[in-house]
Amino acid sequence: MNGRQRLMATLRGEPVDRPPVNLYEIGGLIMDPADGDPFNVYNDPSWRPLLELAEKHTDIVRMRSPVRRHSHAAWDDSRHAETIRSRFFRTQVCEEGGCRIARTTLTIAGRTMTSTTLRTPDVDTVWTSEHLLKSKEDLMAYLQLPDEAFAEIVHTAALIDEEAKVGDRGLVMVDAEDPLCMAATLFSMEDYTVVALTEQPLFHRLLEKLARHIHWRTATVAEELPGRLWRIYGPEFATEPYLPPQLFDQYVGRYTGPMVRTIKNSGGFARVHVHGRIRNVLDCIIEMGADAIDPIEPPPHGDAELAFVRRRYGKDVVLFGNIEAADIETLEPPAFESLVRRTVADGTAGEGRGFVLMPTASPFGRTIPPRTLRNYQAMVHIVENL
Repeated sequence: MNGRQRLMATLRGEPVDRPPVNLYEIGGLIMDPADGDPFNVYNDPSWRPLLELAEKHTDIVRMRSPVRRHSHAAWDDSRHAETIRSRFFRTQVCEEGGCRIARTTLTIAGRTMTSTTLRTPDVDTVWTSEHLLKSKEDLMAYLQLPDEAFAEIVHTAALIDEEAKVGDRGLVMVDAEDPLCMAATLFSMEDYTVVALTEQPLFHRLLEKLARHIHWRTATVAEELPGRLWRIYGPEFATEPYLPPQLFDQYVGRYTGPMVRTIKNSGGFARVHVHGRIRNVLDCIIEMGADAIDPIEPPPHGDAELAFVRRRYGKDVVLFGNIEAADIETLEPPAFESLVRRTVADGTAGEGRGFVLMPTASPFGRTIPPRTLRNYQAMVHIVENL
């Protein structure tokens, strides 16, 4: 079987010649070693063998967004919508102290709010040093933004082009945040949890507002690209210890569930991305109709062993995971190879819909140490030789 056949059979719960093996962001995100941008960590020579490993020896799952934000609109009069947005938002990007910094200012209802993000040259991560909403009053003002301020255009042609590039080596996966993700990241984690716990009616108003365009986008993309695999990220913001399990159903089941149903109604597959402690919310994820779940972090980062999830839920969902990135970077090869073999055994034990061996995260520094590369190679080699 080729990568595409293997992944599609796994999603459908059909027999495969071996479990798929995927390196998550490596081979999934855009990582161009030829890009000379000083902020592109992937142009370091140490990355090339790892990127080639992903491209030539794994079951590729490209992760691509279907939208262009803040440049065009989803409404007929795109110029009108962009003009409306520019009345409220201003963003400036500059380089200061060796960092790339973006500052956004929002003016609405007599209030001015700011957010700031920064990135350093040696780490492929964008840190938010200042969040846009800092109080209940900021949230109430934000709710007065017109829907046109969130306008965007669906751009599925780029995903179709990427499918042609990937060919039979794997799939292109539609990558989309849910309303909770968009809402939670407007705040610092501390402010988010306080608002979500103590201002529930107000927080529902925010989710309802954001859900309108996210649900529209989901329906539009699902219609244009039926039968595809999707990843929905954001539900982890409602897991423990951040929020109690009963709020997971309120904030995820109510607003993410419609996305799952829309995707499935188009013949697609909805993969729900949830880091951390998932044991007490797995029932809700299954009830939403998820086709797959990732990355099933093992203890102590998570609270559900892969063997338990396979035994209890494996007939309903495909399991993607659950090799910790830290183990790839720190374990000596013999110990890591033992871990991989045990993980494959746990993920494929008994009856189940399917399992994809995958790390829970990927490196994001400028260099790949030799031990990290060896462990990635061992992970792929073990599965290729099952």
